[in-house]
Amino acid sequence: ISAADMINVTHWLGALAGVRGTIGLKNTPVRDMIHAAAAHLSTPSTLIALVIVDKGIAGMFIGDYLAAWDAAADLSAQRHIIWVDRPFQRVLSCAPPMYDELWTAGKAMYKLEPALAEGGELIIYAPHLEVVSHTHGKYIYEIGYHVLPYFLQQWDKFKHIPLGVLAHSTHVRGDGRFQNNIEYPRATVKLATRLSPEDCAQLALDYVNPQE
Repeated sequence: ISAADMINVTHWLGALAGVRGTIGLKNTPVRDMIHAAAAHLSTPSTLIALVIVDKGIAGMFIGDYLAAWDAAADLSAQRHIIWVDRPFQRVLSCAPPMYDELWTAGKAMYKLEPALAEGGELIIYAPHLEVVSHTHGKYIYEIGYHVLPYFLQQWDKFKHIPLGVLAHSTHVRGDGRFQNNIEYPRATVKLATRLSPEDCAQLALDYVNPQE
């Protein structure tokens, strides 16, 4: 049970670590933070960890928090991670209808960034999507989507933005550099959604007609 402060801190820590330093990895700074917090619990705790594949259960681990998590994470790595021989230059990533905002459909980018080649492009294909975020849209339209150094090197300009929103922005934009006031993203991110070309331009993402 937590609230905005905890969510903002953990997501920002994940942004500082980078998507490629988080996705598909068992031990991450965010996970270490959660473990450290759990160690302060005085009440005995039991974890029930499920590994879900499609609509079935691949594994269930019950017991000590760390032991159950450890076993579930190992099985999840076997069942949920697909390894490829080389990164892809072009990726079409389809966001399902359950992701009806870019706030959640952004997973279509950062779940696949580790498999995206340097200088490549990824298209988030979500022809049903017409909203960036009902809750955070105001902030996202204000800042757009940018690489982490873009925000860090201009912190006074963005320090009023909730950390979770900044984290979301960098997760979707991916890795990159910011030098001499010029942004150099590692890859290009394009939206094939119901968002207009003008919206995409304001968000600093490329537009693709989802009908073409």
